[in-house]
Amino acid sequence: MPRLIVVIPTYNEADNIEPMSAALLKLGLPDLSILYIDDNSPDGTGKIADNQAELFPNKISVMHRAGKLGLGSAYISAFKWALEHDADTVCQMDADFSHNPESIPALLEESSNSDFVIGSRYVPGGKLDERWGPGRVMLSRFGNAYARTILRLPIQDATGGFRIWNRKVLESMPLDRIRSNGYIFQVETAFVAHRLGFSHGEVPIYFEDRRIGQSKMSFRIQMEAAIRVWQLPFLYRDIHPATS
Repeated sequence: MPRLIVVIPTYNEADNIEPMSAALLKLGLPDLSILYIDDNSPDGTGKIADNQAELFPNKISVMHRAGKLGLGSAYISAFKWALEHDADTVCQMDADFSHNPESIPALLEESSNSDFVIGSRYVPGGKLDERWGPGRVMLSRFGNAYARTILRLPIQDATGGFRIWNRKVLESMPLDRIRSNGYIFQVETAFVAHRLGFSHGEVPIYFEDRRIGQSKMSFRIQMEAAIRVWQLPFLYRDIHPATS
């Protein structure tokens, strides 16, 4: 089994840490470990994660950051940490159970055929939570189609944040140049990986609305996405597929 590190950014996710740890460890993947990246959550998320690391010292680690520095920078720090700790594959996912840990084995299986894999809401078999209203569904689909069209991405769920990356992809990506911090981070990393010539796979998932806590979505995050997607082709105009 490849060494799999699951990286999970957290901010005010105190009620989700223990059940998420249990759900991931219950998968029974012998080489799976977890890294929580906490942005100094005022609700004590970091302390709960530390307690989990004490209970499972060989399986759970915690990265503490000084404040709310953003989703994108949390993932970049986590990717670098995972590479330094000999990860063969890295899974990124949310802490709120919108990404079901039970889908990881299917994503991991697909990663043997693809360089990076997306848990997709928009391929056949993928599904959004039935509790989403029509407006929210429309906004999600529009945001995804907007990014895919402008960037000419052959990825059905370019904004999806449930992913597995093979090590060689993260090693090849210019991580220090990736500056997006909202969900546009997902688009930027997919765009860069595609520009580098890496193959992708998509596995259908059921995207459940968060069980506990509040969404981190904001107007600022939406505006960042709307503007930055136009900037990406220019910012990465020097990125091309590696030649062997």
